[in-house]
Amino acid sequence: MAKYLLDTNILLRGSDPDSSSHLLAIKAVSNLFKSGHDCYITSQVLIEFWVVATRPIEVNGLGWSVKQTSDEVNQLINRFSWIEETSEIFFYWHDLANTYNIKGKRTHDIRLIAVMKTQKLTHLLTFNPDDFIKIPDIQIIRPNEIVNI
Repeated sequence: MAKYLLDTNILLRGSDPDSSSHLLAIKAVSNLFKSGHDCYITSQVLIEFWVVATRPIEVNGLGWSVKQTSDEVNQLINRFSWIEETSEIFFYWHDLANTYNIKGKRTHDIRLIAVMKTQKLTHLLTFNPDDFIKIPDIQIIRPNEIVNI
């Protein structure tokens, strides 16, 4: 079965019952588990999660307290497989950033691809596939490709 990295937006929408995509995120991850796939998280997606969850609602955040955010992060750590980040990721990221001429905010996204490549993950579940460039052996999957709602 496939190994999926869950993008930050999957975790955010799955954790926010007020999101219009909440149910889709939950069902997509549930379907992956039911189909025998593995779902992974890494420190980068949890740090990004923290940024958005604790940011005020007025500036496109969830407006959560530090405690609420910390509790949710702990639940995510317990729910999904954890990818240990190693120094190898930096060197892979650096190579990808140069090879694909990565600039600006895409720098964070290509780092997730570097994490995937070093850990031999093949699929990325995300609501924002256009944030990621096409890399050999990496499949970018939208939740609606897994769930029929």
